[in-house]
Amino acid sequence: MDLEQLMPIIIIAVILIVVAVLFTFIPVMLWISALAAGVKVGIFTLVGMRLRRVVPSRVINPLIKAHKAGLELSTNQLESHYLAGGNVDRVVNALIAAHRANIELSFERGAAIDLAGRDVLEAVQMSVNPKVIETPFIAGIAMDGIEVKAKARITVRANIDRLVGGAGEETVIARVGEGVVSTIGSSEAHTKVLENPDSISQNVLSKGLDAGTAFEILSIDIADVDIGKNIGAILQTDQAEADKNIAQAKAEERRAMAVAQEQEMVARVEEMRAKVVEAEADVPLALAEALRSGNLGVMDYMNYKNIDADTDMRGTIGKLSDNDKEDNDNK
Repeated sequence: MDLEQLMPIIIIAVILIVVAVLFTFIPVMLWISALAAGVKVGIFTLVGMRLRRVVPSRVINPLIKAHKAGLELSTNQLESHYLAGGNVDRVVNALIAAHRANIELSFERGAAIDLAGRDVLEAVQMSVNPKVIETPFIAGIAMDGIEVKAKARITVRANIDRLVGGAGEETVIARVGEGVVSTIGSSEAHTKVLENPDSISQNVLSKGLDAGTAFEILSIDIADVDIGKNIGAILQTDQAEADKNIAQAKAEERRAMAVAQEQEMVARVEEMRAKVVEAEADVPLALAEALRSGNLGVMDYMNYKNIDADTDMRGTIGKLSDNDKEDNDNK
């Protein structure tokens, strides 16, 4: 086949390729769907989305949905929210739900809530159908020292005006827990809490705990009340045990000081005995010196020895008498 015969085939192939590329780059079917739904979107607008790296279906499908729901939105609003990293479909669903429930919610606020990281659709649903948050057991001590444990159920509704910058569920649970503890602590006796548990919910609810949060507290109900330990008795027991340990430590200190003083006295006695022995050792020397100097005669020395022997004899007899008396007492 010559070139003239191949030209029609080449032209047809080029046209098919151009049409395929055109249909791939330009979402013609999406454009037709928008026109069929009554949404006026230019074909060049879709091409511009492609050039701006925006997926046209992520914008046009939510726009069709909003138009059918009676909402007035533009492609620029949805496209700008998409480029900001938001979820266009979720925001549109939230706007439709709010419109159906007669909740005032603008696109700008819904987009801001979505960009803030909160689920705007869940917030709208929570505004229509309040959520119940159940707290764990919260322990408080009454004035009589008895521990009271209470579990509360908090019914909250989303406050759309405070979703951006408002505190979450953790803050609400913490504030309610603080209110329950303070209410139980201000009760004179634990029996009053058991008799009237709704006083806890009334007291806590009157404090305006939802201020600065993303929720509006509708009610606080005490689901369960239980009695815990006798903390007052435990504290008194611990205090008594501590006082006993302190007294024992002081007594041990005094005993140690007495033992040390006794040992000191024993040492002093031994020291005095040593001095006595030392003094007694000087007696024979003094006697010898007295004999040599003539100050002591022989008869005087003999009388001294007799007296010394008599003293030893009396001491021995006294010891024997004491031993016999102890033996008779033992018998």
